[in-house]
Amino acid sequence: MKSSAQVTARLRHASTAIARIAAVPGHNARSVCSNAAPSSIRLSTPAAAAPGIMASATAATMVTTTTARSTPRRRSAPTNPAMKFPCVDALENRSATLEQQAASTRSDESGPEPSYTVGATQIYHCRKPLALDHGGQLHEFDIAYETWGRMNESRSNVILLHTGLSASSHAHSTPANPQPGWWERFIGPGLALDTDKYHVICTNIIGGCYGSTGPSSIDPSDGKRYATRFPILTIQDMVRAQFRLLDHLGVDKLHASVGSSMGGMQSLAAGVEFPSRVGRIVSISACARSHPYSIAMRYVQRKAILNDPNWNRGFYYGRVPPHVGMKLAREIATITYRSGPEWEQRFGRRRADASKPPALCPDFLIETYLDHAGEKFCLTYDPNSLIYVSKAMDLFDLGRANQLATIARHASHPSSPATNEVAADTCSLTLPDKPYIEQEQQDTDTPIQQGGEGGGGGGGGGAGPPPRDLVAGLAPLRNHPVLVMGVASDILFPAWQQREVAEALRLAGNGDVEHLELGEDESLFGHDTFLLDVGNVGGAVKGFLG
Repeated sequence: MKSSAQVTARLRHASTAIARIAAVPGHNARSVCSNAAPSSIRLSTPAAAAPGIMASATAATMVTTTTARSTPRRRSAPTNPAMKFPCVDALENRSATLEQQAASTRSDESGPEPSYTVGATQIYHCRKPLALDHGGQLHEFDIAYETWGRMNESRSNVILLHTGLSASSHAHSTPANPQPGWWERFIGPGLALDTDKYHVICTNIIGGCYGSTGPSSIDPSDGKRYATRFPILTIQDMVRAQFRLLDHLGVDKLHASVGSSMGGMQSLAAGVEFPSRVGRIVSISACARSHPYSIAMRYVQRKAILNDPNWNRGFYYGRVPPHVGMKLAREIATITYRSGPEWEQRFGRRRADASKPPALCPDFLIETYLDHAGEKFCLTYDPNSLIYVSKAMDLFDLGRANQLATIARHASHPSSPATNEVAADTCSLTLPDKPYIEQEQQDTDTPIQQGGEGGGGGGGGGAGPPPRDLVAGLAPLRNHPVLVMGVASDILFPAWQQREVAEALRLAGNGDVEHLELGEDESLFGHDTFLLDVGNVGGAVKGFLG
């Protein structure tokens, strides 16, 4: 314990030091420490200190307090001006405009959300109920579709083209809709899908918003929009609806089932669901089962929409749609569609305007690119459709165990077309009873793989053989010629997933599997390669179809 003389000496030294600092012109004692701004400095002393020592401490405190308050505060403008956020202003202005539009409408069912269907399509209305894999049911539904080329007399030259997540049936221009389609350069005389040889059909999937029945459609049972009363979908549900259209058109067997991304999932599922009705199969930049990385990315996109206050649990029709969450969801998705090496070449670290100070709104060229992608999309696709269709992608699994589980669900939840009743608990997804708990790997059929997304690993493939469950699930395709294509720069559907499909097919007994993988020296476009690379992708498809 320090003596009384030592404590007194230290207190006097502190008082003198503070007084000297305070004597500096323009100095405020509050600025001595930037992390705190006390009105006085309290100095503690031992409980047994003498009264004289306490008096000295009090005197020192008084001197310090008086000195700190003796210099008046300056009354002037802030040191730095407030940041401007034009990107936020734009979102707020759009919300205000949409709110005014909503207020001016007379019906709760018509509002500021756009009419997502653009251009003329053909519509097939199916009145036969469609039982869905997770217990729900569509008592009747529409399929929007477009066609190119002529169907031959035997109706054996038909190609069913499947779309990606957010694409419409407008894959190519038509007399009724001359706007270029999303696969414009792949369809036509002498092209990948040669319309001199084949009759090409492309549909908008159920769950979508471009003419086919989806969450934004009217429920015929009560005349109101489905919204989130729409049942949970699977990729297989979408395929079964497409084959209802083929039944209507009198097409018994397809020459080929062709698709990329989610369309590649549908193409494989079509063969598994209807092996006798499909000839050749083309699956580009897709998979036979969704893996955790892609599920995670789609989950975050959905979360952006669900957390937008305007989503209103899906009942936003006639009101301001969740355009802010929708824009963010698209920006997240765009990150997964292209590749880092491409962006390094295309944007680098360049800023949109290097002559201006850095901004917290889009500033780097890559930021402006993502912002533009979100801006184009946020009012052209129904947010509920994105939620439902992306969830269907997450649920996709062609493994045999999942197929058997689906069969069991259909058997345990028979729907009654006569009464139009479906059990209330069959159409909804619920949270698990227990929170997440780290678990040890228990599935010895699926070894944990090593490696990154662009290499052989990424969470489930490449380093080892495909799981036996997947081999068994793809067995219905053992007699089908199959083209499987992948891209090394794809991070959403990494190349190991296409290798897994090809190897699983071969192990299932298929001796007619063609697997092509474009290296980074051939394409840096990542997942979007199937939309852009006419030479490699289009050439391979044309050669395979014959």
